[in-house]
This record gives sequence, C-alpha cells and structure tokens, in this order.
Amino acid sequence: MLDTNIKNQLASHFASITSPVELLIALDDSNKSTELKSLATDLASLSDKFSVRDNPDQGVRRPSMVVSSPVNNTQIIFAGVPMGHEFTSLVLALLHTGGHPSKASDAEIEQIKSLTGPLNFEVYISLSCQTCPQVVQALNLMAAHNQNITATMIDGALFQDEVNERNILAVPAVYLNGELFSQGAVNLTDILNKVDTKAAARQADALNDKALFDVLVVGGGPAGASAAIYSARKGLNTGVVAERFGGQVADTLAIENFISVKATEGPKLVAQLEEHVKEYGVDVMQNQRAASLTKQDNYQITLENGAVLNAKSVVLATGARWREMNVPGEKEYRGHGVAYCPHCDGPLFKGKAVAVIGGGNSGIEAAIDLANIVEHVTVLEFADTLRADEVLIRKAKSLSNITIIKNAQTTEVVGDGKRVTGLSYIDRVSGDEKSLALAGIFVQIGLVPNTEWLKDSDVSLTRFGEIEIDSKGATSLPGVYAAGDATTTPFKQIIIAMGSGATASLGAFDYLIRHSDEAQHTENAA
Repeated sequence: MLDTNIKNQLASHFASITSPVELLIALDDSNKSTELKSLATDLASLSDKFSVRDNPDQGVRRPSMVVSSPVNNTQIIFAGVPMGHEFTSLVLALLHTGGHPSKASDAEIEQIKSLTGPLNFEVYISLSCQTCPQVVQALNLMAAHNQNITATMIDGALFQDEVNERNILAVPAVYLNGELFSQGAVNLTDILNKVDTKAAARQADALNDKALFDVLVVGGGPAGASAAIYSARKGLNTGVVAERFGGQVADTLAIENFISVKATEGPKLVAQLEEHVKEYGVDVMQNQRAASLTKQDNYQITLENGAVLNAKSVVLATGARWREMNVPGEKEYRGHGVAYCPHCDGPLFKGKAVAVIGGGNSGIEAAIDLANIVEHVTVLEFADTLRADEVLIRKAKSLSNITIIKNAQTTEVVGDGKRVTGLSYIDRVSGDEKSLALAGIFVQIGLVPNTEWLKDSDVSLTRFGEIEIDSKGATSLPGVYAAGDATTTPFKQIIIAMGSGATASLGAFDYLIRHSDEAQHTENAA
C-alpha cells in the first residue's frame, strides 16, 4: 500500500510518538476494505507504539478505521480509505493521538479541553477536495485532546447512500450530533467560536488590546502575505488581519504558472506563505472580517466582532470571490447542486449530468476536469465566442461528453425543493427559452472584489468595486495602500498579486518615512 520512501519518512515522524495508539478496523468484502487493511498493516509496522485489531462494534461504517488512544480514551474515525489529500490528516491524527504536540496554541488546546460533550462531529469529504483536509484536521485535533469529542471523516464517494439521504451536494459538510453544523471551509477557530459561545467576546477583548501597528495588512492572500513580509523586513510592527490565510488560493488545485516553480498546489503554497510570514514575527489575526475603515490621528479598522485595530498605515489586500449568476434559484440551491469548486464537489456528481456556467479558462478547465467524473458536461457561455485559451478549447472539444453552447443566457436554476434538477436559459440569437435536465451547476464566471465594507470610507472604488490605485499602490486616502485582486490591477494572477503586495508595502514604508519627517518638522516648528 505504501512505498518504501513514504514508509521511511513516516517511520522518522513516528519516532516522536510517546503513547500507544490502537487502529481498530471494520471491514467488508470490498476492494476498499482490502486497501484499508493493507494501509493499517503498513502503519503498524512503522512504530512499536501502534497495534491493529478488529473493531468489535458491529454498527460502524465499513470500511473504517478508528485511531484510538487507550490511555486518553480518544477516538478519531476514518470512514473510507484516507489517501489522496486526506493522507496528511491520517498522519496527523496518529501523531496527535500518540502524544506528539500540535501546532495549535496553548490557549486553543486549553479551550478544546474545556469543552463539554458529547460533541460527535461527522465531516463528509471527497478525496480530491483541497479544502476538506483543513476541516478534517481541525476536528481531529479537537478529538485528540478531548474524550468528549469524536471526529469522523466520511468519504462521500464511498458512502453514497448517506450522501443522498442527507442531500449532501457540496463538501466539506460537517454534522454535529446529527445536525448540519457547517458547509464549506472552516478552520479550528471558526469551529471553536461556534461551539464555545463566549469565545468571540474573549477574542474581541484581546484584539482591542493590540498595540498600534506601523502597517496593518487587511487580507491574507498572496498580496497580503507579500505586503506583510516586505513590511516586516523593514523593521515595522506589522499585523495581518484576515478571514482566512491564503484566501482563494487555498481552494486552487493546480498552479503551473508560478515562475520558478514548475507545479504546485494551492494549499501547499498557502502553507509556505504562512510559514514565511510568521518567520518575521508578523501578528497574524485570522478568522476576522473587516467592517469599516476610519481615520482619526491614526487609522482604525473595525472588525465585525466589534474589536478595533489601530495602525499608522494600511494595506488593503482583501482579494475577490467567485461571481454569482444572480438568477432565481441560485441562492436557494447553493450547496444543493449549485457549486463553485469543481475540484471539491465534482466527485459528488459521479455519473450524473452537470453544467458549467462560463467559457473562460476557469470554466473550460472545470469542464475538462468534470468530464472525467460525470456523465456529461454542458458549458453555457453568454457571449458568441469562448474566452478560454485555444489549447483548452481544443481539449474540451475533443472530449465526447462535453457540449458547448454559446449565446446562452442562464435565467433560472430549477430544483425539486431539495436539490437541483436543471436550469433554464435563453438562446440569445433566436430568443427561444430552453431548459436542461441536470444534477449540478458549476458557476465559473469571474470574480467580484471583496470591497463592500469600504463603500462608506474615503477610499475611491470603481463602478465594479475595485480599489483605485496608482503605480505605488496608493489609494485616494493618504497612508492607505492596496494590492491584488481587489484593486484596478488589470490581471488577476497569483504572481502579479504578490508583486503588487510588495509595491504597496514599499509605498506604505515611504509614506511612513515622509509622514514621520513632516510630523517631526511640525512639532519642532511649534
């Protein structure tokens, strides 16, 4: 199951385990059970702290494996074979159950230990989903530190009956004690804030006590990370406040145009960015959304939880999000057939008919990826030509289960009250109204800048909501700079966002030098 190189690497990692770990496996006669048994056997051979035995519980999902601590009476469950993106989740579960310290802060660990239960988390995933491991690992960490908490990863492609019964059409989908808890990306802090009702107030108090920042970066994507690094390297007291570190890049599957790196994946790049940022002592404040920007003596960023952060200068790098169709039925069926991440949710539509809205690079790439999973893909493009690169168009046209319809204006998402059953569109040439029977709709029609919170500020925005900047990243408000996909920078690319982050940060540094000199001159003149 595991090759020699991986075994050698794992054996090195597992040498730090100090406490026994039991692997309880529940099998049936399927091929996946054979794979799981082989995986458990391979793992057990890598540490004398590991043991494997059959799970005596007849009611468990099969195949499944429980990572259990007989000392602490904790349980982390994998229903399915945790390979692909979830293999790291399995390795971390073994390490944390065996006593290896996690990267969570002491405060977070104490908060986890203080939770009362029972808290039974179930998270439905697909092994190709890059967002899912973050959620699985957060829940597993909680289960490893509190016997009142259990965490179960469930491979949705393997347990289709449960997926259909619970009407799950988007992952990760988290259930707590049988009720839907969250859908989509959430991290440890998000989860703790929901189950610990006093956590948000404690966070706000701690944020209010932060000292004045020289540079406060709003946003944790490539532009924000670059701005933070350049500011910190100048010796400035730098903070980053973000809803989640990495932004949209964390949801990106393949990155093949990042110069000097032949190929990488979004989560890997995000982890590297975060590690680089933290090397410089930057104060990273995640799971926080900015609500307003004001100026008195300094700048104030008010957060949605009511906390206020103060800074001498600000870099806005809030990025962008997927554009919505804004047609009837889209919001009602979001997560129930309407999706925005083909890599995450595509496996849930195996063998079914789906549509991709949009004929740009993202749309055609999504169609090509989905064609390997689903029965048929219909691409609907509003214009009379496709905007994707010619190489992608040729590939899509070569696949027999992709149909491309141009001059198609989607008018409605149709469903049965529980899930998507189709869509309606208008042929813009003939004017005829048409319909398609579908199980899923993947929306890939561009980006919207995350700048609504700035509309009442003195920062000038275009009619599209983009922040207007000059060649140094300066906005219309002195001391406030901006970078990345939220700005008027014409091309929305990772490497361009990083460059603009550096530019904005250097612009802010120049402003601080000049502003400091002017303030000193005024003080001396007085």
